[in-house]
Amino acid sequence: MTKVALRSYALLPRQYDERKVLASTIDPWGRALWLICLDARFPRRWAGRDVPAPVSLPFDAVVVISDGGEVRERTLHEVAVDPAAFDALPGGGFVVSTNGWPNARSGQIFGADGRSRRRFALGTHLTHLVADRRTGFWTGYADEGVYSGDPVSAGGLVRWDGRGNRVRDLWPPEPHHHAAAISTVNVSDSDFGSDSAVHAVYWPGAPLVATGPGAMRRIRTLPVSDPLGLAIRDDRLLLLGGTERGSGSVAAARSGAVHRLRLTDEGAEVVGREDLVFPNGDPVRRYARPVCRGPHVFLRTLRTLRQWWVLTLS
Repeated sequence: MTKVALRSYALLPRQYDERKVLASTIDPWGRALWLICLDARFPRRWAGRDVPAPVSLPFDAVVVISDGGEVRERTLHEVAVDPAAFDALPGGGFVVSTNGWPNARSGQIFGADGRSRRRFALGTHLTHLVADRRTGFWTGYADEGVYSGDPVSAGGLVRWDGRGNRVRDLWPPEPHHHAAAISTVNVSDSDFGSDSAVHAVYWPGAPLVATGPGAMRRIRTLPVSDPLGLAIRDDRLLLLGGTERGSGSVAAARSGAVHRLRLTDEGAEVVGREDLVFPNGDPVRRYARPVCRGPHVFLRTLRTLRQWWVLTLS
């Protein structure tokens, strides 16, 4: 099988303590963001690294922004949740989330001045938080959240505005209406005016849902189920990980398997398969949940939050 290599994308500057990074992402403008708690404790160890947590709540956090080689800082004041994920919002603000209980105020919105604007219920067992450039952000949930009794995460995929208001739930119609979780979400700019192009793969099965202004636009059934990452450009699709249906191959379920597909009217067909490797040729076996934007899949390993890599659908 042929191989495709990741490219180095962003690196946290050495003057910052990597051990105190609570969360990291690639925002809608392609900037690498790291959320740092200067006064952190380390209550547990996971995947080969110490996991930090704030000593107390609320606390002030530093956002390190790497933008094309330029690095700058922003301060978020009075962060009242223990951050598990965050992203930058249109207008200069941020959204921060924690892994909360059902109906808990697990989300927090910050304005461009770094001051808290609102705390709100963001759902249970959130696995995807991806902002767009124009209107707000999207969240996706695992089955533990969908079946938790929390009315927010029961929607599977939810769109929010930049003030933390739930705009709509996106739940696929029959015969895909029993979807239990979101495998992957890709958010990109579109030609839909104020909206974004969003593609999500549900589980079980492999329905790919494309959304437009106000509603779902198209559902296709994919030949690869439960992918971990998705990149899209025109009628071409790249899926990272997942199981190719009917292949009978254990290799098809590896997290480092890359499937290249061509979209058709009703579904998609696999046109290529590759193994994902690092630039030095080492295989990519384990990584944190990717951030997917348009033709790009951004990855980081489980052992470090310092380095971001990218796989691009050319």
